Amino acid sequence: MKNSEYSAVIIGSGISGLYAALKIEQQIKQPDRVLLITKSKLEDSNSYYAQGGMVAVLKENKADSVDSHVQDTLKAGAGLSEEKTVKFISQNSDKVVRDLLKFGVQFDKSENGEFTLTREAAHSVRRILHSGGDATGREMEIALCEAVKNNKNIKIYENTSVVEILTDENSQKCYGVITFNNNSKEYGIVYAQSTILATGGIGQLYRYTTNPIGATGDGFAIGYNAGAVLQDMEFVQFHPTALAIDNPKSHNRFLISEAVRGEGGKLCTEFSEEFMAKYDSRKELAPRDIVARAIFSEMSKNNLQNVYLNAAVIGKDKLYKRFPTIAAVCMKYGIDIAKDFIPVAPAAHYFMGGIKTDLNCETSIKNLYAIGEVSSTGLHGANRLASNSLLECVVCAYKVGTNLKPEGSVLDTEKIDKNIVSKYSDEIQFTQIDTDKLKTELKNLMWENVGIYRSEESLKKALDEINNIEIRFNRKYKCQSKEEYELRNMLTTAKLIVKSALNRKESRGAHYRTDYLNTSPKGEHSVIIKNKGEISFVN
Repeated sequence: MKNSEYSAVIIGSGISGLYAALKIEQQIKQPDRVLLITKSKLEDSNSYYAQGGMVAVLKENKADSVDSHVQDTLKAGAGLSEEKTVKFISQNSDKVVRDLLKFGVQFDKSENGEFTLTREAAHSVRRILHSGGDATGREMEIALCEAVKNNKNIKIYENTSVVEILTDENSQKCYGVITFNNNSKEYGIVYAQSTILATGGIGQLYRYTTNPIGATGDGFAIGYNAGAVLQDMEFVQFHPTALAIDNPKSHNRFLISEAVRGEGGKLCTEFSEEFMAKYDSRKELAPRDIVARAIFSEMSKNNLQNVYLNAAVIGKDKLYKRFPTIAAVCMKYGIDIAKDFIPVAPAAHYFMGGIKTDLNCETSIKNLYAIGEVSSTGLHGANRLASNSLLECVVCAYKVGTNLKPEGSVLDTEKIDKNIVSKYSDEIQFTQIDTDKLKTELKNLMWENVGIYRSEESLKKALDEINNIEIRFNRKYKCQSKEEYELRNMLTTAKLIVKSALNRKESRGAHYRTDYLNTSPKGEHSVIIKNKGEISFVN
């Protein structure tokens, strides 16, 4: 295998990965010391699809405060958000916004040059920045991609999968990663003083998702296999309002931003009957888990494939200016959002659990960091507050980038577990596998059994079916394509989610058990680590 060495390697090209690469390069300022790896193209990421916006507690916004944002986040987090983490991320929001502007990121402003702010569900004031109206993630991603491409000191590996993390035998320290070139099928070893996971989420584990095809839970699986501690893996957030029309090319459903309801959009039946008042006094502005369950209940009771979002009440001029992307996509399907109801249904959207990190973004393995959706910082708790995710991405990327000062010294590679490298050097005769078929089976069983509603019976059924797919997949370590590595990671991550859901015998936030409806008085994290090859819960 070809070897290379870097001061820092970042895995993932979403907003957190791109921004971290730029900030780390500012510390090092040397060519060929920072490497960014992505399994597709640099521009392909989940961040691109983030519409709603990014939370920012701006100094000039006198109606807002760090304390107000902290309280809103803690309330939405259903007892599992860590106040210290929430406060840290909120306090750093203004500073990071100013820094992003230096890299070409632009947020929408009013005619007098002030940032335009909006409000979303469960926020007490307007504090959401947006860009391009409803294309915040896309605009941020494009700007940061350009900044990375134009930075001669950042090396980029595209179409390259990371298949394993290099550690010592006791998983105490990270030395880099093993890569797989998706085109040439060649393996490589990348040694690094610091390794940053920024691999995104898990939406493609579910039949219906707003996430693009690459969101297959890779970082969770390789982090778990390396021995990292993971936290709260049962908490999957289902966005209440995805456009209820499948897109076979992208394998996802188009997101109808929470901001549409924030601006006054109403959920209703096809007969214009509004129903959210039956479920919560906050109606459309209730937390996402409540809105998603309300919609799902309406669909189940009436045997419907979707409900509707009436955005026309917002007004034509404001709609087209504030939501140009949503208007354009809906129009492709013959839906004029200024007069037609938008068919919507819940879809897997965001993952609150992940690889446990401290406030320095370091995992339980020395020199291994996690940022963005793959991490569990303690911000989101059991139910993410809208638009906190992009803020977490950039604050944590900023923290990693400004804290890391990796030197260019040669690593002590003799301490690396030799078994990790040797198994990817072995010649293996592969049997042919229909990965698309197995992925579809997994997505269906997760949607039907580990979705918005869960029970002991459904979760155990899911676990049995996952085990059955694993047997038919018949790949323990080495695979022969990117798609097979994705399926390997999807199966591992699915099992982590199911076992965590079985272990949490209560309903809390986005985790809703029909057989355990009550919420325990004390909120406790579920903590997982790999022990003797098995999933083990840490007390």
